[in-house]
Amino acid sequence: MPTVQYPPHAVEALLADGTTATIRPIGPADHAAVLDLHAERMSEGSRRLRFFGASRRAPQMTADRLCGPQRSELLVLGAWVDGELVGEADCEPVEGRPEAAELALAVADAWQHRGVGTLLIEHLVHAARKRGVQRFEADTLADNLAVHRLFTDLGLPVHRRYEQGEIRVVVPLDEDEEHYQEAVDQRGRAADVASLSALLRPRSVAVVGASRRPGSVGQAVLRKIRQNGFSGKLWAVNPYAQRVAGEAAYPSLASLPGTPDLAVLAVPAEVVAGAAEECGAAGVRALVVLTAGLDADQARLLMHACRRHSIRLVGPNSLGIAQLDPAVRLDAEFGGAAALPGTAGVAVQSGGVGIALLGQLARLGIGVSSFVSLGDKYDVSGNDLLQWWEGDGRTDLALLHLESFGNPRGFSRTARRVTRTLPVLTVDAGRSAAGRRGAASHTAAAATPTVTREALFRQAGITATRSIAELVETAALLHAQPLPGARGAVAVVSNAGGIGILAADACAEAGLSLPVLPAATAAELAGLLPDGAGTSNPVDTTAAVGSRELAQCIDGLTKRREIDALLVAIVPTALGTGPGPLQALLDHPARRGVPVVAVLPDQEAPVRYLTCADGGRLPAYADPAAAARALAHARDRARRLAEPPSPDAVPDTADSAVAQHLAAAFLADHPQGGWLDPKETADLLDCYDLPLTTSIWARGEHDVLLAVRTLGQLGHDGKVVLKAYWPEQVHKSAADAVRTGLRGADEVRAAYRDFEERFGDSMAGVVVQPMAAPGLELLAGVVQDQVFGPLVMLGLGGTATDLLDDRTARLAPLTERDLTTMISELRAAPLLLGRPGTPPVDLAALRRVLAGLSRLATDLPQLAEADLNPLIARPGGLLCVDARVRLEPRPAFDPYLRRLRRPAATAQE
Repeated sequence: MPTVQYPPHAVEALLADGTTATIRPIGPADHAAVLDLHAERMSEGSRRLRFFGASRRAPQMTADRLCGPQRSELLVLGAWVDGELVGEADCEPVEGRPEAAELALAVADAWQHRGVGTLLIEHLVHAARKRGVQRFEADTLADNLAVHRLFTDLGLPVHRRYEQGEIRVVVPLDEDEEHYQEAVDQRGRAADVASLSALLRPRSVAVVGASRRPGSVGQAVLRKIRQNGFSGKLWAVNPYAQRVAGEAAYPSLASLPGTPDLAVLAVPAEVVAGAAEECGAAGVRALVVLTAGLDADQARLLMHACRRHSIRLVGPNSLGIAQLDPAVRLDAEFGGAAALPGTAGVAVQSGGVGIALLGQLARLGIGVSSFVSLGDKYDVSGNDLLQWWEGDGRTDLALLHLESFGNPRGFSRTARRVTRTLPVLTVDAGRSAAGRRGAASHTAAAATPTVTREALFRQAGITATRSIAELVETAALLHAQPLPGARGAVAVVSNAGGIGILAADACAEAGLSLPVLPAATAAELAGLLPDGAGTSNPVDTTAAVGSRELAQCIDGLTKRREIDALLVAIVPTALGTGPGPLQALLDHPARRGVPVVAVLPDQEAPVRYLTCADGGRLPAYADPAAAARALAHARDRARRLAEPPSPDAVPDTADSAVAQHLAAAFLADHPQGGWLDPKETADLLDCYDLPLTTSIWARGEHDVLLAVRTLGQLGHDGKVVLKAYWPEQVHKSAADAVRTGLRGADEVRAAYRDFEERFGDSMAGVVVQPMAAPGLELLAGVVQDQVFGPLVMLGLGGTATDLLDDRTARLAPLTERDLTTMISELRAAPLLLGRPGTPPVDLAALRRVLAGLSRLATDLPQLAEADLNPLIARPGGLLCVDARVRLEPRPAFDPYLRRLRRPAATAQE
């Protein structure tokens, strides 16, 4: 099978109407296309605006200039749709002013007002900034309204100066400017949603591969679509049948009486790519591929067809999709459960998980707005669906099961925004090594390390549960009850002391608080409840409580400011009078803004809804631990919503230019990358004022003794440390290459000679340091994840780092809030924050270290690892006594640059 070769440096991105465009540099081979664009695809009026006149030679001269001999100073990008050049943007430094570049733009008439020019300029801004260009300049005619609107909408500051009928436009290039990033983000969102309309609001659907064989996937999907009342046109495609499941069948897509918006493919793997190409030629704009088992070449051909024809793809290996909006009513999946229409958006990678989740939601009575089984996730991802649900006008709860992330930085940015308006829940799948292996095998994508995934969820505000059951239990609460207060103070009420104690324990284990009720509240409850009732917290009403008394107890507690949520545990008894305690709970109005959950140990279902007298729904759990976990997740969401957005952490010192120069110089000498030597490490860390202890690099015994004379007086108790060094060294302690607590020339000389004897010629030298005073040993560092980007870590350090495994992490760049929460969530936090008789360490200095590492990580994409361990923390400051840094050749990645991802399964080998 032939392979698909993508042009070098080409990326795909979405135009404003959802069309896929390829952005790539223009070269000599594109001369005919550039000439055709300017001479044939632009009207005379457009050429007048572009060239300030009607010169017939202008298109030829432009093509010669842009596609002539290569000039390093000229940047030219073209936008291609289905092999046609629809626009180009170029810039060239102004003579004598290399920081400024003259900008030119041309877009074919048929493609104007579709976002071609804006997309080209965004990519040109990124490329020009990498070359040191600080601003674009352009001359425009006053009546070129489209270009003036483009500059205004770009999101960058625009300065205009009118001169003799022309307007000189100057645009400073600041990709980090917040307004520009927001503008790019909004354009990306709008384009993404537009591209998904054919998938999630199709007016017509074709099932390709609909078989006459009962029980086949294609026939099952066809039947489901028809039986669930799809509002649009439905066609079956089967070259060997005239009818399938009662529907007329057509031999090919070309023979259909209309063009389907969406095609569902249930064909063998070897014909998937050909079917996708046929769909593209017919004008189909969305595909759901149910087929599994595509090899690498088949995957590449499938993606090439989708990109070429501007098709959005779900799958392959998908269970299907469902859009239960009453205006659409599309159920195109072959699961056994029938989802109820409603307001929960559901996206899963695993079809089995999707079947289980839809079944549990249906049993609970939670309806679905749209369901998408992502499968191997070549194209449409959880990020796309979050953006769809954000603006579809129906979805108020999002449930995700994601085993891998294609663009986690984009996902995190989207989720941070979306979770402000609707809860987003996920199952934290692949926590174990075996689970990660299974996820990688199942999704044909690299599974994400647990600590990285947890950092992503935490920063994005996503509620991460540990099982499908916990996901559903939490969704039941968030879907039907208000959020608790951010403190998470729970009152437990039960009519049996034992179940109340179990519920109280479950709340405490989930991190919720159970405050002792004030004396006045306890006295009020004692006056309501039977003799022998417990009125602290938990509240034991006794089995003899009547429905009226229980209702008054619940009502009184929900009015108390010190209570954020109420857990009511009820067991059936033959005591009491009236309708019973459960009915008393249901008769209680659920309008006070305090969430109430029930625990009914005798019910069979793990969780179900009870209908209250006022029409509200009350989640009832069989296990108090499940109720407590759900309340804890709701508390965490309340806390996040109560926090104002936090600015990025800014270090006191950040010499980015010097750091980038040091990295470039090292990689010039070490093209494959590697570990920096001690001096290079110290120079780099000094750019961010990271507190590395004073060190002297010595190459012989005489130099070592001289260094000791200089540093000995600085060391704790006059002692020094010797560390043997050789290239590519990783763990000094494991190699027994460290000697601490040395005093006097004899001890130092003996240590050095021991190093010489054991390490011989491999030893490049010795690092001499003053002995640090004792303190709490920490680890702070950065690791570069190939998918997620830089991850900043903090934990207990020293030789027991891996043994204790007390660490936390965040994706860079860190915010000011991250600096606080990273410190507080360590198990060792009490050692850092101080205890009676023990002062806290210098927390301000620790925050500065984390902020510096965050900036270092974002400044240098070449940073593969940075490890400050141990970082000795004391009340008077922090001191790093050992640091390692490894650089790798790696291009910069701009998370705001609009582009469609190219999944690993389809990349060139």
